[in-house]
Amino acid sequence: VIMAGGKGTRLRPYTASCPKPMLLVAGKPILQHIIERAKSQGFGRFVLSLNYLGEMISDHFGDGSAYGVQIVYVKENEPLGTAGALSLIQPRPDSAFVVTNGDVLTDIDYRELIEFSERHNAVGVMAVRVYEWTNPYGVVQMDGVDITGFAEKPVSRSHINAGVYAFGPGVLDHLELHRHCDMPTLFDRLRDAEQRTVAYPMHEPWLDVGRPDDLERANAALADRAENKP
Repeated sequence: VIMAGGKGTRLRPYTASCPKPMLLVAGKPILQHIIERAKSQGFGRFVLSLNYLGEMISDHFGDGSAYGVQIVYVKENEPLGTAGALSLIQPRPDSAFVVTNGDVLTDIDYRELIEFSERHNAVGVMAVRVYEWTNPYGVVQMDGVDITGFAEKPVSRSHINAGVYAFGPGVLDHLELHRHCDMPTLFDRLRDAEQRTVAYPMHEPWLDVGRPDDLERANAALADRAENKP
């Protein structure tokens, strides 16, 4: 399942007349890169969730036969969040499935996400990445007003949501038809229902194409890869 309905406001003016997943990277739409990578791993059926300028996506990809896959579409009449559109899928899947944001370029093995969920007996898996941020200032450590130490430009590390998931089919029972729901909310609901959810630490190349400089980096990275390909 590919969430391709976002407006991409941070990518204006590129997205003023083009949906973000259709922006070109190395001469192909971002969506095409995602579909082709998943196809190379054995995935053959895709559900694309559409909203903003969705007809441009469905007109381009059609039923998927030109790409050797099957593509069906669900249409959000209004934005339903990063998880709400899953409630529109018909027929409902009867086995585990992968969900990815339509602006994420990554070398992750989608199959491994499903296998990871099975190994950990989890109904939901979220791919996460380590994000490092260097504080540009010297940090003063304090206890009340007493100075206890210093850290010069410390590096903070945290795990961030990579926008790629795997779910068991029963997860859809926790969504309401046509009701807005974001992924963090869905994972909260699963935990509240005492369903196990786990994080999949990923180390593969990953880029969320959310800003113009991200688009430039994606084009540069794929161009460099093409030049160095044996």
